[in-house]
Amino acid sequence: MAELEGEKTLRKISDAFKELAATVNSQTADMEVAPFSRACSLVSPLFGCLGIAFKFAEMDYVAKVDDLAEASKSIATLNAMIDMDIEGNCVRKAGSHTRNLLRVKRGLDMVRVLFEQIIATEGNSLKDPASKAYAQVFAPHHGWAIRKAVAAGMYALPTRAQLLRKLNEDGEYMHDLAFVIK
Repeated sequence: MAELEGEKTLRKISDAFKELAATVNSQTADMEVAPFSRACSLVSPLFGCLGIAFKFAEMDYVAKVDDLAEASKSIATLNAMIDMDIEGNCVRKAGSHTRNLLRVKRGLDMVRVLFEQIIATEGNSLKDPASKAYAQVFAPHHGWAIRKAVAAGMYALPTRAQLLRKLNEDGEYMHDLAFVIK
């Protein structure tokens, strides 16, 4: 993946999720699907920067976020979207908006835990932080074969410095990102 020219990816993600947090904290408005899906779309480059170990997660995440963005054209809020799937008895069906929302949430959880682990870990390697994040978030939902493939891919992760370079970042917003995505 080419470096993200001139863009401060972590800053953009942090700012977008702070705006979502303000909506949630206001307790006066339901979360709208469109701004939620836009904020989630900003996270996609993070998966791409992690290399082959997270290639499937990136493709799955992007597809699910795209579905939410498309849904936002006809459904205003996340609550309305979930209610529609409940009424249609399709919450657990593959491709339902609610199931896609769950997958996006897991992707966000993965990124949050990854950055928490990066902050808590000494050194330049991402193998331990990424392994711990994967084990906590995705592994419980994956079969043996996928878990083994991801474990093998962990050896191809970029270093912390390489990741920050790919993201055009200096690490200033790493702490923000770990705590704003919840």
